[in-house]
Amino acid sequence: MHGIVKRFPGVLANDHVDFDLRPGEIHALLGENGAGKSTLMNILAGLYRAEAGMILVKGQPVTFSSPRDAINSGIGMVHQHFMLVPSQTVTENVLLGLDKPRFLVNLPQYDRAVGELGEQFGLKVDPRVKIWQLSVGEQQRVEILKMLYRGTDVLIMDEPTAVLAPQEIEGLIKTLRAMVARGKSVIFISHKLQEVMAVADRVTVLRRGKVTAAGVETRQTTRQELARLMVGREVLFHLDKKPRQPEGIVLSVENLQAENDKGLPALRDLSLQVKAGEIVGLAGVAGNGQRELAQTITGLRKCQRGKILLDGHEIGNCSANVAIRRGVSHIPEDRTHVGTAPNLSITDNVIMKSYRQPPIARGWMLDMVAATRFANELKQNYEIIVPTVETPARLLSGGNLQRVILAREISGKPALMVAMQPTRGLDVGAIEGVHRLLLAQRDAGAAILLVSEELEELLSLSDRVYVIYEGRIMGELQIDSTDSTQIETIGLMMTGTPLEQIRS
Repeated sequence: MHGIVKRFPGVLANDHVDFDLRPGEIHALLGENGAGKSTLMNILAGLYRAEAGMILVKGQPVTFSSPRDAINSGIGMVHQHFMLVPSQTVTENVLLGLDKPRFLVNLPQYDRAVGELGEQFGLKVDPRVKIWQLSVGEQQRVEILKMLYRGTDVLIMDEPTAVLAPQEIEGLIKTLRAMVARGKSVIFISHKLQEVMAVADRVTVLRRGKVTAAGVETRQTTRQELARLMVGREVLFHLDKKPRQPEGIVLSVENLQAENDKGLPALRDLSLQVKAGEIVGLAGVAGNGQRELAQTITGLRKCQRGKILLDGHEIGNCSANVAIRRGVSHIPEDRTHVGTAPNLSITDNVIMKSYRQPPIARGWMLDMVAATRFANELKQNYEIIVPTVETPARLLSGGNLQRVILAREISGKPALMVAMQPTRGLDVGAIEGVHRLLLAQRDAGAAILLVSEELEELLSLSDRVYVIYEGRIMGELQIDSTDSTQIETIGLMMTGTPLEQIRS
């Protein structure tokens, strides 16, 4: 790709960008949210057309009018925002757009093929399940399977390891290495700089639409240097977590049982506790009950058995409104469709939990002057980069959208915060900001349940960690930064080995 230029109204997304990919290499593409990475890859994948510049595939100039053209040239992309049909099954989504089968579809046969492909690449997902029944992480696996099924020569992968356990990540990396050994190439978009350093052969960094580092070999750079090139300043990877003695139990979950969207058991006699002034991490591969646990605690899902106690009060099977009044805040994993109302303004989004109380509520009416003042205060305090608070939420980058959610949830001074994947898809600068906010809430005395598939994040922020597998708690660890074996122990529990077996 040479001299690629792409403009949107008021934004120069790609400013004469050069990017080259060699046969048989893994090339990482880094940059902040809004740096132009997705735009550049959408041009390569045939979704956008550049206003200037050219694309050469195997030395020949090409023009893509659609993703089909790109796929026919051997280029496939796993998008950051999934391109799936929710009402269809995994296999049906994998087959969509293919010339074969044309008329009659032997679904069991293709179910087996997709299942075998998933097993081969360590991407476990039931081929017969409908997309709407899957977690965000499982949907990402389906997108990866779609491209693998098409046998692409150039595979663009956006955060491909976000839903895998450490042992599964190693398996995927081995698979990628085997692919490039056969002459295929991978563009690896990731915010995990440590992982990029381990996986990629070369790295290209974008900032504000321009290339700040082009095709740098990973062995000739450092993680700190790449972070500085991404955000334009030094980034702290490990924030100082002050020692703090936890106080009384805020959340107590006892022998909880709940079903998933398919009516199958998702939580099986699950028990855990979170105290005031501590961050408790929940580690696990996506789809093992994390989403159902967060939803039962926050009033979004019924439980079949067990207790959920908040400061000694039963909140199990209560409404979300009751949970909010009791002091529960929720950072959902899907910030676009669950965490915010995309077409509403920033003001409307930040008052969603406080519009019933003064000063925003004046009797049965809203005081929009007070609401706007409140939104502007949050915009300033949480450094939300947006022209005005009347801007629709859908126009914000991932990092700014997450700040809107955090501002709304923290401003209510919660007793308990349930944070689901709070940094998924964010760049290193935005991740640092989210971590600071979570630690500030811990220091203020809030109880925080942090659900994440990022082990490095869990180990750096959490005081204790539970590991969940198929709806059961495999064990609990007190985090010790001097114990180098804890990552391996957590990884084994994430794949179904109870802690007592590991220690025996």
